[in-house]
Amino acid sequence: MEAKPEVLGTTSEIIPLALPKGTEKLCELCERRANLQCAKCRVTFYCDADHQQADWVGIHERICQLLVPIRMATLWSLQQEGQIEMQLKKLELIEICRLVAQSKLSEGKHQEALPAAQFCLRCSKDVHGPTNVEMVPAYLLLAEANLGMGNLAVVAELLSQAEWAVLKSPECGHGVQHWLHRSLGQLHMATGNLEAALLYFANDIYFASEEYGLDSTVTCNGYFLMADVFAKQGKMPIVRSLYSENDSRKDSAQIALVAHCLAMLWFLGGDFLKALGFCSTALQASQLIPNHDLTEPIQALLQLVQGLHTEPHPGSD
Repeated sequence: MEAKPEVLGTTSEIIPLALPKGTEKLCELCERRANLQCAKCRVTFYCDADHQQADWVGIHERICQLLVPIRMATLWSLQQEGQIEMQLKKLELIEICRLVAQSKLSEGKHQEALPAAQFCLRCSKDVHGPTNVEMVPAYLLLAEANLGMGNLAVVAELLSQAEWAVLKSPECGHGVQHWLHRSLGQLHMATGNLEAALLYFANDIYFASEEYGLDSTVTCNGYFLMADVFAKQGKMPIVRSLYSENDSRKDSAQIALVAHCLAMLWFLGGDFLKALGFCSTALQASQLIPNHDLTEPIQALLQLVQGLHTEPHPGSD
């Protein structure tokens, strides 16, 4: 006798006559017309049992009762004090959903992370507005979930909105910039635009090193992503210098090679300031290596970059 599939959460059918005239409930996940509602909170709706089950596993079990005061309007909730309290409750929900989505993504459960990431984005829009820089982590979280599922068109749209919010906020921190450029690099790598992916990963490494330090694991992951791109291009000598079985964070030779490669990449891209920074890092690391031959080419590149960086532009005094 076959075992019946486990049913998670309980639902009841929506009675159309019980709804106010002209209103329609929409599915929590797909926003199609809903036929079911959560029998516990009675403020969350679904088009079918599959979406109810997916939402329950993804996030709803954690936030079911927390949704009731937010989605059931009362006279108090419409007053100023009530509105402030509702905003605080939404901020709490955003944090819960963010942590749940990140945990599932770290386990490679992209499908399960989707409901939490979707709700995080929806709630963030209510609190911050769609173009506020505070929205960027929610856009990136949902983009990461969709990237793991191969929904590249959705990822492109989400990253476009995140990029626009960052462009409007020059004070945006290095940590957010690193996450955005890493996501853009992964998208372009998935679509086969390897040159664009390299530039985004180079930006990712730059911002990650500014936020966490050059020898952090976050920054090193950027090196490995860049190495994957070079591997696809068949540039194995560069791959060997970037993607090594040894821990590059503890190996001065690896740090020197990585920083030298990044300096050359930014030099060829015309960003002399970033090239100068990575040249300096490469030179410092190379001087810690006994019996090496790295310092001379690094110094030559550093002198070239310094010359072009300080060269007066036409029309300047």
